[in-house]
Amino acid sequence: MGLLEKVKNGIVLDGAMSDELEKQGVKTNNPLWTGIALVNQLDAVYQAHTDYFNAGAELVITNTYQANVQAFEKLGYSRKEAEEFIKNAVKIAKKARDDYETKTGKHNYVAATIGSYGAYLADGSEYSGDFELTKKAYLDFHLPRLQLVLEEEPDLIALETQPKISEPVAVLDWLQENHPDIPVYVSFTLKDATHLSDGTTIKEAVQELKKYDQVISVGINCIKPDLVNDSLSEFHRFTNLPLVVYPNLGATYDPKIKQWVEFKEKFDFEELTNEWFNHGARLIGGCCTTGPKEISEIHEAIEKLR
Repeated sequence: MGLLEKVKNGIVLDGAMSDELEKQGVKTNNPLWTGIALVNQLDAVYQAHTDYFNAGAELVITNTYQANVQAFEKLGYSRKEAEEFIKNAVKIAKKARDDYETKTGKHNYVAATIGSYGAYLADGSEYSGDFELTKKAYLDFHLPRLQLVLEEEPDLIALETQPKISEPVAVLDWLQENHPDIPVYVSFTLKDATHLSDGTTIKEAVQELKKYDQVISVGINCIKPDLVNDSLSEFHRFTNLPLVVYPNLGATYDPKIKQWVEFKEKFDFEELTNEWFNHGARLIGGCCTTGPKEISEIHEAIEKLR
């Protein structure tokens, strides 16, 4: 069964990279966030991916969300060094995937993530959309990283944590012309159950994405779990694509201290996965503050649902 077939039947994504790296001593409170581990702690990235495969993840996301050429250069690394760091992020994810397959016989997948320009600003803008670039400016920012990850041949591209529609559309236009065969999923942050973070309606966003055949899934990530069902229902009104969802644990990000403020309510991800599946979600995982525990719960639910 290939990737697209697995997506239609339900596939388990991974959880947060940051929490797993911090458990291993990586200091993520910096402008590169988890990307700092690509400098000299690749073993920690490998272990994080491996822990998620062991927990039942079938698709892991590369550690390139906030790792872009401009951010590395801003911190004094050379262009060549930045390019090596980014390519290594895909290589290490694929190595963890391949090593797991050698051990278990099970083939899994790797998505190369392209985070929003708001993530580069490192001020929480990916949750507000308080920025606007021209199409050329978006591409000037994204292409150095995007072309590098494509060279390493991931299974798909994840345009994730997107607070607005103009940014992924700029990237999709380029991909459609230059790499039309690479599958893509697009996941947004939300203002509420019917609007993206910048106020664009989910209806408008979905209608824009219908123009791109290579978009295999659309949905949401890094939102509170109690917002998921209503927003999935809204997405499902306007598309028959498999939906992607990977929320956080209800925490709120504080850009001043660059940390997540814990939300006290607890969630049963096995129970929630059943609900989300019934609302059209087929790519299901966790985002910030989630870990192997939640992914294991999702895996148990997906196994039964399939």
